[in-house]
Amino acid sequence: MQTLTTAVAARFASIALGHVGREFPNKLDQVLTGPGDLAGPRALHPIFYGSFDWHSAVHGHWLLARVLRRFPDAAGADEIRAWLAGAFTEAKVAGELAYLARPSAGGFERPYGWAWLLMLQAELAAHETAEGRGWAGALRPLARAFEARFADWLPKATYPTRVGTHGSSAFALALAHRYVAFAADPGFGALLAETAQRWFSEDADARPFETSGVDFLSPTLMEAECLRRLMPGSWFAAWFAAFLPRLDEAEPATLFEPAAVSDRTDGQIAHLDGLNLSRAWCWRHLAEAAPSALQPRLLDAAERHLAVALPHLADHYMGEHWLASFALLALDE
Repeated sequence: MQTLTTAVAARFASIALGHVGREFPNKLDQVLTGPGDLAGPRALHPIFYGSFDWHSAVHGHWLLARVLRRFPDAAGADEIRAWLAGAFTEAKVAGELAYLARPSAGGFERPYGWAWLLMLQAELAAHETAEGRGWAGALRPLARAFEARFADWLPKATYPTRVGTHGSSAFALALAHRYVAFAADPGFGALLAETAQRWFSEDADARPFETSGVDFLSPTLMEAECLRRLMPGSWFAAWFAAFLPRLDEAEPATLFEPAAVSDRTDGQIAHLDGLNLSRAWCWRHLAEAAPSALQPRLLDAAERHLAVALPHLADHYMGEHWLASFALLALDE
């Protein structure tokens, strides 16, 4: 079974350091209300201006913070510390908050970027060093703003979004769950669980229409992983057995077969490397909750998905600016 070693973690961090400060090319998520709104990425987003888009910059910083916490003496650790110290300042966080406060930014990065920001805050808050606590304290106002957005949005989100891309409701809840212990609202975790149960509890005998040509998440496995995180173990075990009742026959077969990536210079097709990594992440965790007889099959599926994706994390910038974060999820989350 592939594991996260110090050398592998250092490689992931090296990839991230190569793009978190790379401003261009850049794909902005912005509603223009007038000519005064036009500005470059760094002016709009003092922290998260690199990595092609805002959410990738956020999870690039999560990767760096995670590697530093797990491997504080790894190669490149001093460079990571210097970068994070320069990023997480009160002034820069205020700049990010100012963008978020624009009336036209209500739907900015919902829900994918919201969830990754909370994931980043949870990672910083888990640091036991004074510098880590300082970074967490600096970023906390931005995390609180996204926590409030989740609290406002989830009760009125009547239906989930069942996709394998950024709109995935299940992925957002799964990541946001990591933040529950650090939330301002003690009911935040209950809100996530209630929402997940409302959205997904009646689902059974899944017949997935996968793989889609732009997926980087499995809608089917991500839903299961979301509920595994948020619901009690006995409840989940019964639900999972009904949701995917033929896993012992390796069905649905499409979930066990890694996706083929034909062109890694194409940003949409390159998503499929992420699909393989996120499926591996899900399979590993779902194996922990599955009956013992199923575990070897699910773990084998995880390993086969990892094997086809890990060699290609930095083949082209279309994957390089984000894939290492998903590799870290698969190996260490």
